[in-house]
Amino acid sequence: MKWLKKGKIFSPVNNIPSHCMGFAQGPQAIELDDRVRVYFSTRELDMHNKYLSHVSYVDFDKTFSSVLHINKKTILPLGTSGTFDEHGIFPFHPFIINNKIYGYTTGWNRKVSVSADASIGLVVSQDNGDSFERLGDGPILGACLHEPFLIGDPFVLQHKKVFHMWYIYGVKWLTKADTLENERVYKITHATSADGVNWKRESSPIIDDRMLESECQAMPTIFQHKDQFHMYFCYRSAFDFRRNKDCGYKIGYAYSDNLVDWVRDDRLSGIDLSKQGWDSEMMCYPNIITINHRVYMLYNGNEFGKNGFGVAELIGEK
Repeated sequence: MKWLKKGKIFSPVNNIPSHCMGFAQGPQAIELDDRVRVYFSTRELDMHNKYLSHVSYVDFDKTFSSVLHINKKTILPLGTSGTFDEHGIFPFHPFIINNKIYGYTTGWNRKVSVSADASIGLVVSQDNGDSFERLGDGPILGACLHEPFLIGDPFVLQHKKVFHMWYIYGVKWLTKADTLENERVYKITHATSADGVNWKRESSPIIDDRMLESECQAMPTIFQHKDQFHMYFCYRSAFDFRRNKDCGYKIGYAYSDNLVDWVRDDRLSGIDLSKQGWDSEMMCYPNIITINHRVYMLYNGNEFGKNGFGVAELIGEK
């Protein structure tokens, strides 16, 4: 694969709901009749000076060359007290089922012994993606016997009448000896469904580690190209990822012939950190969409999307 970076195409500065501050994380795109809508998560500070995550969107033309509309409202209220998405929704994956736009959400809530937990929810839009309503207050995928915590980052694809979901689940929390900070480790796994609501899980990692057991894998995105399936995701070390470029998020790559068995080879990804600028220290949260036979990758750069997101286009093979 070979990707051409086209630069940052959206900044959260003056372009997010008025009660929010900065960040346009986890860009996730869906093609509508005359535009491409990109959902993203932004942040608000609550009364305790802690972050809450909200979802909004921006519309582009079908080449990502110009912005058509910026939505400055949140598309979904946070969950009520005690629910899985009480403190935020990030990321938000849109998918069309039976001509309706469904949103697979990662809802998170704060914990006491560790920072947060997460589960996957499902919402549906009655107004072409401008707003969404929950199917219920609970998640469609939450903690279970072999996936004990941190269920999130869903990406859904339908192939031969079967719905496939790739997502992450937590395998352990680690404590850094010198600071006593707790940091999570999570891996990518896979589930299938006949209706997009009820899922049969594999509950085991499907992507080999590059950084031993301390590697965290996040935000899988899959597309088909030349009779093969291609997965892009981001990965980082469990520790020092906020300050150390070598430990921060980078783009990983794997390929498959059957959507089940994946071979990882990051050398074939065709995309890497820039030498300088907004994505020179970190690349994370990729999302791939094919429009008019052209393949695009949306992604965040430095500081986890604090300064917005950019796009790259697949231009061939090395």
